[in-house]
Amino acid sequence: MACAELATNTLKSANPPPRLLHRVKPSSGMKVQVEVISSEIIKPSSPTPDHLRKYQLSFLDQVSPPVFMPMVLFYPADADDKFSNVYRSNQLKKSLSEAITRFYPLAGRVVDNLYIDCTEEGVHYVEARVNCQLSDVICDPIPSELNKFLPYELDDVRDLGLVIQVSFFDCGGMAVALGISHKVADALSFFMFLNSWAAIARGDADLPCPRFESATLFPPRDVAGFKPSTGIVKENIVTKRFVFSASKISALRDKYADNTTSEYPRRPTRIESLSAFIWSRFMAATEVKADPNKIYTVLHAVNLRTRIDPPLPEYYFGNISRLAIAVPSLDSKEECYGIFNKMREAIRSVNGDYVKKLGEGDKHLNFIKDRAERTTKGEVVSFSFTSLCRFPLYEADFGWGKPMWVGSASLNFKNLVVFLDTRSGDGIEAWVNLKGEDMAKFEVDKELLSFVSTSPDDKTCKF
Repeated sequence: MACAELATNTLKSANPPPRLLHRVKPSSGMKVQVEVISSEIIKPSSPTPDHLRKYQLSFLDQVSPPVFMPMVLFYPADADDKFSNVYRSNQLKKSLSEAITRFYPLAGRVVDNLYIDCTEEGVHYVEARVNCQLSDVICDPIPSELNKFLPYELDDVRDLGLVIQVSFFDCGGMAVALGISHKVADALSFFMFLNSWAAIARGDADLPCPRFESATLFPPRDVAGFKPSTGIVKENIVTKRFVFSASKISALRDKYADNTTSEYPRRPTRIESLSAFIWSRFMAATEVKADPNKIYTVLHAVNLRTRIDPPLPEYYFGNISRLAIAVPSLDSKEECYGIFNKMREAIRSVNGDYVKKLGEGDKHLNFIKDRAERTTKGEVVSFSFTSLCRFPLYEADFGWGKPMWVGSASLNFKNLVVFLDTRSGDGIEAWVNLKGEDMAKFEVDKELLSFVSTSPDDKTCKF
């Protein structure tokens, strides 16, 4: 497929379901109102060629959860007053129209967990007004409040591929929030689209052409009996953001440096150290007792593009990632519960042979069906980590500068941690999603708090 095949912005009024005004409570305690002022459907700038109208989902797309992956980017007011809200709004919509021409599946509709009907139905685009200062939200962000900058609940994905909300603050700042369906894309694909959209907006035409060939790599299957929604929780999930400075992360790496065997002697990475620390503090704080009838697992999302032989370019679009599953020791006598070596073994096992088997047979499908069933029954207790560190989180410049801060949201999964780089680039934010009763114990754990930063990232709050 050549990009030339996908080379007049068409807007159509939309009537999405009624939506209550959002209220956000910043750290100051002042109530803030986010009011929707317009809703539109943004259409691709050019028609999708007939032979691309049916985009086949891959096997990995089929088994991905039906949720939006959220990200909210915050931009300060324009100090020189060059870019009015009207200008920025028009620029975002025009460039979005062009971007979804290149990323044409995002403008379609998912059909029966089998394919995307790419008939240019378009992207839901909402604009809103926020009657507070940008600093009220980002200087001490509360994850659950960021959901209110998104146009839909994260599990209300329906057949949509992409939704956008742009919110304007009283101070002139703005938030650009995206939700991309996990049925359509993984995290790398998310940022591929986001930064292509931004590049188009600022007039950069030197963009790689996305490749939509994941169904060739991982052919679709009959996934009857498997529920991709397994693990999605609608209630009693509390999300907290814990910031670890570079010095604290280094201290953790030093702390666990002697906990590796001669087989894997290298110093623990930042993500390994934080994963082990957070998991061990969760187990200790919630006083989990080893149960011989249960399997305790630690999962890490792994990008498969670099593990395929030969490796794929990063601009392959879709879900081209899987989970490395470790079963660590629960022996409290082992430092960090013997998790390091198990994590490394699990991640190393996601290799070329593993990827080849994913594309060949039903063994993996049968495995995840069994795990989903056992998880539902409570026989498997999982704790998952997703790292977006070193991703181009702060590169989305639409023509008026890079974001002041980028955040996620409160997610619909328990025992899930998302790692993001701090804006300064040297620390890490851990967005931890737990059941309410578990978070109440975890967030007051003294050893955890001894490594957590007590002040916001200075660069985030300096305008």
